[in-house]
Amino acid sequence: MPTVALIDYGSGNLASAAKALARAANGKFDIVTTADPEVVKDAERVVLPGVGAFADCMRGLSAVPGMIEALREKVVKEGAPFLGICVGMQLLATVGVEFGRHAGLGWIAGEVVKITPSDPGLKIPHMGWNELTILQKHPLLKGIAPGSHAYFVHSFELKPALPEDLIATTDYGGPLTAMVGNENIAGTQFHPEKSQATGLKLLENFLSWRP
Repeated sequence: MPTVALIDYGSGNLASAAKALARAANGKFDIVTTADPEVVKDAERVVLPGVGAFADCMRGLSAVPGMIEALREKVVKEGAPFLGICVGMQLLATVGVEFGRHAGLGWIAGEVVKITPSDPGLKIPHMGWNELTILQKHPLLKGIAPGSHAYFVHSFELKPALPEDLIATTDYGGPLTAMVGNENIAGTQFHPEKSQATGLKLLENFLSWRP
């Protein structure tokens, strides 16, 4: 049975992500929560969750021996389907500016910056259900209607340098990045595992995606 590697580096909502992936997989994939680079190398596809500060998550990922190298080999060189969730998506960026400037994985050109809503009355973090504005078609959004609701919790956003890497936004005192993508790499700022029908559909699409 093909494997989905859910990366455990001490910073992620692993239990609910694993449960949602298992539900979406419907017995067709083995969902393996792992900190083992060898498991990543043998997986068919990879999911990188993340909760907390960019620098802490990047530090945690870097602290797992061989993990970044295994991810680079599997995702960048071999082209395995990849999904980053929340801070797992933000780590795709070139750099994050939370608590100083910190290098990211550099797979999606751009910076992770603090959300600055045009309305000062809007609270940070941006938290709760919000509508998706789909800017361009993507296999992961197949069957998901524009205006579908997804669940967000974040104070920072990834601003892609290239417009073609921005797949969807949401509005919170101005547009915020909701989804990015480039070839076999995709990332959502929202949490599919907490986004009910919309999230489950996205995960099902991810599991059938052949980039």
